[in-house]
Amino acid sequence: MWDRNGRAFSMYKRMPSRDHSSVMDVEESSVLSQKNMDVQATDPSCWLSFPHVVVATLASFLFGYHLGVVNEPLESISVDLSFSGNTLAEGLVVSTSLGGALIGCLFSGWIADGVGRRRAFQLCALPMIIGASISATTKTLAGMLIGRFLVGTGMGLGPSVVALYVTEVSPASVRGTYGSFIQIASCLGLMGALFIGIPIKEIVGWWRICFWVSTIPAGFLAFAMIFCAESPHWLYKQGRSAEAEAEFERLLGGSHVKYAMAELTKLDRGDEADTVKLSELLQGRHFRVVYIGSILFALQQLSGINAVFYFSSSVFKSAGVPSDITNVLIGVANLLGSVIAMVLMDKLGRKMLLLWSFFGMAISMLLQVAAANTYVSGSASLYLSVGGMLMFVFTFALGAGPVPSLLLPEILPGRIRAEAVAFCMSVYWVFNFFVGLLFLGLLEKLGPQLLYSIFASVCMMAVAFVKKNVIETKGKSLQEIEIALLPQE
Repeated sequence: MWDRNGRAFSMYKRMPSRDHSSVMDVEESSVLSQKNMDVQATDPSCWLSFPHVVVATLASFLFGYHLGVVNEPLESISVDLSFSGNTLAEGLVVSTSLGGALIGCLFSGWIADGVGRRRAFQLCALPMIIGASISATTKTLAGMLIGRFLVGTGMGLGPSVVALYVTEVSPASVRGTYGSFIQIASCLGLMGALFIGIPIKEIVGWWRICFWVSTIPAGFLAFAMIFCAESPHWLYKQGRSAEAEAEFERLLGGSHVKYAMAELTKLDRGDEADTVKLSELLQGRHFRVVYIGSILFALQQLSGINAVFYFSSSVFKSAGVPSDITNVLIGVANLLGSVIAMVLMDKLGRKMLLLWSFFGMAISMLLQVAAANTYVSGSASLYLSVGGMLMFVFTFALGAGPVPSLLLPEILPGRIRAEAVAFCMSVYWVFNFFVGLLFLGLLEKLGPQLLYSIFASVCMMAVAFVKKNVIETKGKSLQEIEIALLPQE
């Protein structure tokens, strides 16, 4: 506004004080809104949540360690505990932990929602410490089986809780990168078990040390969780909003708390602490996301990854490569793929990595089919077998390995997240068990060409499934993902 002499004057002077006040309120509101937009546009510092994520992934390290801890020492264990040559007993020592893992996994969701994520980690570490101690001191097969079963319950509880926790405490901009830490920690655990087992043939009773060593990271996990942040999502679900804000401040920084809480309240309500029933996961509006998670884990196992691990030693042995070098090569391929996945997860996205991972695994299986062909012989067949296996493990680690456990808690609604993760990961353990149980028999009856062709077909089915059903979650808040996937009531 201008006067007759061309001088500007303020319109506020022509207004009553009440109107002047309201205009000022509008301006202040606009400024605050702009500040909120600036906070939204600026990603929180990833370093605040980093130590909490690292501590949590110790559960994944222990998972990998206990998967591999009996591989090298099994022969020594069987001699010392007087069941050498009893293949059933040897198989039980290896597989009893899988039974415990299934039970631990089935209850993991209810435990994580009942006592919180931090205490669930401590409950995961406790049976691992007790079970490993029993295994390290036992003088009987029964004691070993009890110890392995207890360790297994912790193994089943751990992966579910770590997937939940990492997803819920990580900023959206680095959630994929931090999710990759889970797979990397598992790889390091496997490699650690193999490394610790090296002196097994030279030192009598060294296998007992292998079990004792695992109690150190388990004890540290239980202790360090006292100082880690609780999941703000869990706290809000319990109606503890003030505590949720305090934890967001620890994880994201004070300037991001209000925006994070606003996002959290879009769909979640603090009074929804009622028990989730199994029927809610299998029908109605939640069925689609539970279906996607379950099928991803089933396809992951039916792709043949465990079969490749089981059969790799004999293939490398036929190529003249010692078993310890075999384990190192497989471990390096697994770790290298996992590290690359960590770098690419928040750049290319989950869906792209899944697509190319399953496609690469299909090509790898076709190399195995070619190696088994009667027209290919000698060194060419061995190179195809060895190269195909290493490529299979590498491409698996790029996406099919780490992505499902990261994607699953991302796509699941907050109210059912813990229980649905437990249900879907139970599918993983069931298929893991049956693939391990049936693989060698199927290989003998069907032959390598047909069996590996089936695995390649499953990988291509996985490509089609991912393309049709999986949405990209890169950089999105958990609430945005829920809105995109879940039909609103």
